[in-house]
Amino acid sequence: MAAPGPRGDDRRQRIGLLGGSFNPAHAGHRHVAEQALRALRLDQVWLLVSPGNPLKPRRGMAPFAERLASAAAIAGDDPRILATDVEARLGTRYTVDTLALLARRFPRARFVLLMGADNLTQLPRWRRWREIARTTPIAVLPRPGETRRALSGRAAHWLARWRRPPGALLAAPPGAADAGAHAPWCLVPAREHAASATAIRAARAGMR
Repeated sequence: MAAPGPRGDDRRQRIGLLGGSFNPAHAGHRHVAEQALRALRLDQVWLLVSPGNPLKPRRGMAPFAERLASAAAIAGDDPRILATDVEARLGTRYTVDTLALLARRFPRARFVLLMGADNLTQLPRWRRWREIARTTPIAVLPRPGETRRALSGRAAHWLARWRRPPGALLAAPPGAADAGAHAPWCLVPAREHAASATAIRAARAGMR
């Protein structure tokens, strides 16, 4: 299947969306993609390289082309994992807007928003986060030192009634959210991966 373009297509696939700065991409991103593919029975995972994360400072942010290349290197030769610039080509910066456009332009795809436990903790800071959770299934992956805090945090508490096992995340028929049903979320039982973009940047800086 071709890489996603901003005009969309009619692919019928279960697709995980792993967004981020990828500054740089690392083995932890590959780990999340592989675990999600297995646990959620996905067809693909798209690494959505953000043109500019509103919650992160510009200082220290590598150029977009460099970050996209970094994500492509992590994807490697696995055809199920795709590094994509579709968010930049759509012209969106906020996840809620990206998800809405993807749903319209890929109407037959089933999307799942993938995130580490640290992002579940931060979710209430995201623009229209309740709308994101209502319309798009979310799968949370454990992160070292973050998982327990995330599961006792504001977002997890508010979303508790919609938590489901990973195998049931996409059990609802397509379009259920449009009919008024709240999308589910899950915690994927996977080992934690210690890789961190912050630590990688710090190590590189120390070598200069």
